[in-house]
Amino acid sequence: MVKPYKDSSSSKKDQVTSMFDGIAKNYDALNRVISMGIDKSWRRKLVAMVAQKNPKEVVDVATGTGDLALALTSIPNATITGIDIAVEMLEIGKQKVYQNKLDRRIKMVVGDAESLPLTDASIDAVTVAFGVRNFGDLNKGLSEIYRILKPGGQLFVLETSVPKKQFFRFGYKLYSSLFLPLVGRLFSSDKNAYTYLSDSAAAFPYGEAFNNKLKKVGFSTVEDHPQTFGVVTIYKATKRIDA
Repeated sequence: MVKPYKDSSSSKKDQVTSMFDGIAKNYDALNRVISMGIDKSWRRKLVAMVAQKNPKEVVDVATGTGDLALALTSIPNATITGIDIAVEMLEIGKQKVYQNKLDRRIKMVVGDAESLPLTDASIDAVTVAFGVRNFGDLNKGLSEIYRILKPGGQLFVLETSVPKKQFFRFGYKLYSSLFLPLVGRLFSSDKNAYTYLSDSAAAFPYGEAFNNKLKKVGFSTVEDHPQTFGVVTIYKATKRIDA
C-alpha cells in the first residue's frame, strides 16, 4: 500500500487527510499546471457521460475543492452532494460554491468514502475524480458507493492510468517520476505529497484490473474509456437492476 509518509505508522487514511489539508491552498493551481489544463476537458467528458441518464441525486465522493461538483451542475435539475474527509479542501470547495451562487444546488459534507453518510439505494449517480487511489481501503470504498446507489445507478471514476503504447508509456513515466515531483516541490513545502501522488498513480490498478475490482463488488456492466493517450481513464459502472 502506497502512503504519503513512509516513516509514519499512522493509517493511509489519516496520512492522506493530513496531506491534502496541508496542500489545500495550492491544490487548484497545481492541478492546472501538472495537467497542463487538460483536466478541465476530462471533467467535461465525465459530466457528459453522467448527464446521459439525467440523474437527480448525484454524489461526488472525494470532492476535494469541488471542481467536479461545480461542473456537475450543468446537468438540469440535478442536486449535487460533495463529500470529502479533508476539511481544509472542503472549505475551499464551499467558498467556490458560494462565490458561484450554487449553494442551492450543491451541498458540501465532511465524510469518509469508506462510511458514506447516506442511506442505502438512495443515489442515482456517483462520481470520483482522482480520488479512488487515495481510499484507505479501495474495496471498502467501492462497496460503500455500490451500497448507496439505486438499482441501475451508475458510478463514474476519473483516474490516472498508464498508456499502453510504448512511446507514450515512456513519456508518462518520465513525467510522473521527474516533472510531477519537481512541480510539486515548487508549489508546496511538503515534498512527500507530490512524491505520493506520483507513486500512487503508478501503483493504481488501472484498466482491466480496476474493471475487475468493480465487478467484484457487484457492478454488472463496466466500461473503461482511456483519455489523452491513456494517461487517465474514465470508468463507468452500473449497479445491477436486481440488487
